[in-house]
Amino acid sequence: MPAPEKSGIEFPSVLDRAYKDYKRHLKVGDIMSRDIFTTTVATSMADAAKTMGERHIGSLIVMKYGTPIAIVTERDLLSKVLADGLDLETTPVEQVMSYPLIKICPTYEIREAARTMIHKKGRLAVFECGKLEGVITASDLIREMPDAPETSLKVDEFMTNDIVTVDTKETVAAVACIMGSKRIGSVIVTLDGKPSGIFTERDLLSKFLMQGKMLDTPVGSAASSPLKTAPAGISIHEAAKVMAAQHVRRLPLMKKKQLAGIITARDLVEAYAM
Repeated sequence: MPAPEKSGIEFPSVLDRAYKDYKRHLKVGDIMSRDIFTTTVATSMADAAKTMGERHIGSLIVMKYGTPIAIVTERDLLSKVLADGLDLETTPVEQVMSYPLIKICPTYEIREAARTMIHKKGRLAVFECGKLEGVITASDLIREMPDAPETSLKVDEFMTNDIVTVDTKETVAAVACIMGSKRIGSVIVTLDGKPSGIFTERDLLSKFLMQGKMLDTPVGSAASSPLKTAPAGISIHEAAKVMAAQHVRRLPLMKKKQLAGIITARDLVEAYAM
């Protein structure tokens, strides 16, 4: 008796369905970063930047009298220090930190965490019984973003079309000011008018501020190259998988061999939170 022909339609297994359901109901406590790095209100931004660069992290919890009260981020460094021409060595963390802490419980589901992050506009400090237990970032959320109807939306609806570009010969100092004034975390670096790489606030931290290097270096020598891209038209979930696999928080998107936009981890969180 001949074997029945395959229909070509693949049905998800019980395990597949169970895993998808599990991912949709993950709790904050399941995905939060438990390694908590701190600083104090009196610490200089130069030292705070060095710590973030050494740890490859984008924020520090700020302590006062042994109590966590605020957070200072790489974005604070860009937009409140460098963009305003303040001195890193003499500017204390207290002057630019983001206050108060945005708190969330570890028992919340991750979609509620995404909504809180977008509504409150910041990273989340996870507290249980009054004790700081962890931190939730946009990267934490996209790493565990479920394959669900809310993540099947196309990236085109959420990507930024107005892409900021700088020439490879521009100095890192000038680029840092541009990023700070525009409150963006990256710029596309071009060579002869064509995209060749990307320079991010994390590059600024780890390649310059952490090492005390001068910022008069051409940005092209510090940019991440070649440029890692994905096609426009992919889903939010697919973009999250690419970014998590490549350990990036910004993904340039291509359409007909042209740069069409860029989507960030925060954009993906905003889409998921809808």
